[in-house]
Amino acid sequence: MAVRPPDPPLTDRVVELRPWGEPGDVEVLTAACNDRAIAEFLDQIPWPYTEEDARAYIELCRIGWRQGSPTNFAIVEAGDAVGAIGVRWLDGLDAGTAEVGYWMSPEARGRGLCSRALRLVSRWALEEAGAQRLQLRADEVNVASNRVAQKAGFTREGVLRSSRYNARLNRRVDFVMYSLLPGEL
Repeated sequence: MAVRPPDPPLTDRVVELRPWGEPGDVEVLTAACNDRAIAEFLDQIPWPYTEEDARAYIELCRIGWRQGSPTNFAIVEAGDAVGAIGVRWLDGLDAGTAEVGYWMSPEARGRGLCSRALRLVSRWALEEAGAQRLQLRADEVNVASNRVAQKAGFTREGVLRSSRYNARLNRRVDFVMYSLLPGEL
């Protein structure tokens, strides 16, 4: 699936979504991904997270945009990257389905920025990029992530019980599955 970064970048005049790779992004990624909450819930990222990890992530983002999956955005407020949101495009029998994930730096949490970003990326994925179903999984105990999905209009479908082991939290994770379809924006 050929997916290109939106031009101009997606914005609602409070947040903007743009590809990673601008000056200062390495430092933002390094600081944010060393936040304990991000590292615990996103246990697939390295810990501790280094500038080299950030540079490798930015390169993977560039490759993802060229190949069409995944497509990752920096969430920007007032010119500063404060979070990330990405869309992973599924293929095979799941073609037409995309999965979204997100995180916010500690100083940007609790202000509704992530919900705004999720609404922006959802509209883009469903109306412009061709997704027929947008889904997301949130750890059942991650109250903030579940709240973001609900505020953005996603429908809670159920719980994927004990669906993955999180080594950093030393427990099996129950993921709440949410979805959003084109007519539900």
